[in-house]
Amino acid sequence: MIPNPDPAILRASLNAYLEELRDSGLDGFPCDVSQDSSQPPTRAATCGDIQLHQGVTKPSADSADHHETLENIRRNLGDCQRCKLGRTRKNLVFGVGNPNARLVFVGEGPGADEDEKGEPFVGDAGRMLNRIITAMGITREEVYICNVVKCRPPGNRNPEADEIESCSPFLMRQLKSIKPEVIVALGKFAAQTLLETREPISKLRGRFRNFHGIPLMPTYHPSYLLRSGGNSDSFWDVWEDMTQVLQLLKLPVPDKSRKK
Repeated sequence: MIPNPDPAILRASLNAYLEELRDSGLDGFPCDVSQDSSQPPTRAATCGDIQLHQGVTKPSADSADHHETLENIRRNLGDCQRCKLGRTRKNLVFGVGNPNARLVFVGEGPGADEDEKGEPFVGDAGRMLNRIITAMGITREEVYICNVVKCRPPGNRNPEADEIESCSPFLMRQLKSIKPEVIVALGKFAAQTLLETREPISKLRGRFRNFHGIPLMPTYHPSYLLRSGGNSDSFWDVWEDMTQVLQLLKLPVPDKSRKK
């Protein structure tokens, strides 16, 4: 004959089991599995219906809302072969910067330098972006930088629709993980992907748009500024956009004057 177990041990075991069920995503289970099938089903008992053992704290609403880390997203990407870019890249370029950044910059895709190093915006366009970030009075380490596609398109061609479709869900997960206060979309592909529009960047830039409740500022890509010159009208258009970003973040706006 099995001896009667300690009631305290039984309660603790039951509480632990219920917690495991809740963590696994199970909301409840039938209270009476032997119920006559001719009778209407009773409400499923949930973990909230059963008083937990004193000393075992229910998770708060915040902790119950699962937060996916950037590390988990990168691990899920793995050695990505979800589109044809995986066959030609050298390094997957995930993203870099502060995982709790208030400001995120989203570009188009890696170039040759980024493909070599595995980090976004490290070539000529990256140096231009660094110049913009420094002019804003912040550092590259304070922001987060990533791209719509994580692998370099051959010959630096534009990313194709199927490649964006395969890769952009990971970008969305990155943004959901970081929860920035402001997003800056660098160039046509970043802006059009995030805003789900075909409007040209020249029409999109200059004012904030809404991205799932987050203010998003479309602006010109740094590579476009390189082609047009560092003191061009487009450069000052970008500075005007970044001034609005700083003001929204309630950060000081450095005084900049155009060189004659």
